[in-house]
Amino acid sequence: MRLHYTPIPTEIANSYRSGQPDAFSLTPERNAASSGRGTPCRHCLKQVPKGEPYLILAHRPFKTLNPYSETGPIFLCANDCPAAAPDFPAAILTAPHHIVRGYSADERIIYGTGAVVNSFDIPLYAADLFARPDVAFIHIRSASNNCYLCRIDRV
Repeated sequence: MRLHYTPIPTEIANSYRSGQPDAFSLTPERNAASSGRGTPCRHCLKQVPKGEPYLILAHRPFKTLNPYSETGPIFLCANDCPAAAPDFPAAILTAPHHIVRGYSADERIIYGTGAVVNSFDIPLYAADLFARPDVAFIHIRSASNNCYLCRIDRV
């Protein structure tokens, strides 16, 4: 089994860049310049480059609404950036730990799957979660702020 680290889709990133409303029906906020740290783009899965503009917006990384459809702030390169390759996104996993948890096919948290995991142990933990037939996909979130970083799919 291979793990595929999935960024937000290009069409969604482009809609936010064009000023379409975010998950709270607000226009994404444009910031003039990133410091090059602490602004991980959810599309290229890299830090927004120093001096480059970026967006802050509310994103809900789910197709459906249910009590588990978490919505929260994310950063996005304001200018076009390439979608991330499916490889482990080390460039944005700079904190020592992240929250990793499994979701069912109907987009609900599967109790007992959530854990604070050492960042470089995420592939091992994800493989363990995907050994469970009820885990359809996994989210990686900030351990300090709970912000969504990316999704993991099995291939």
